Amino acid sequence: MRRFDPAARNVLGGPLEICSMDPLTGWFRNGCCETEGLDHGTHVVCAVMTEAFLTHQRREGNDLITPRPEYGFAGLKPGDQWCVCLTRWKDALDAGCAPPIMLEATHEEALVVVPLKTLKAYGAEA
Repeated sequence: MRRFDPAARNVLGGPLEICSMDPLTGWFRNGCCETEGLDHGTHVVCAVMTEAFLTHQRREGNDLITPRPEYGFAGLKPGDQWCVCLTRWKDALDAGCAPPIMLEATHEEALVVVPLKTLKAYGAEA
């Protein structure tokens, strides 16, 4: 498992916090919404799953509900925290079903696409 990068920053400018260890999330499966050049989806948004978001993702061809044991993926349910692709979160925002996010666990890379004011409007309570 790749070590957590202590230099990684969140959208508020502080240290990037863990998004979820159960289910274990992140591009590197280290619990953090870190990214690298090979992460073409840019999994940097720590989202709190909602029924509306999960349904929207399934409809868009990104089934996050169905377990995929061959990939060690148990499937997600409302309330789970998960590092989602920045563009998928933005698409859900545009469709009116963006889930709340954990700002302290959302990587600053999200600011490239979504303004801080918008992210703060979807901030969830820790």
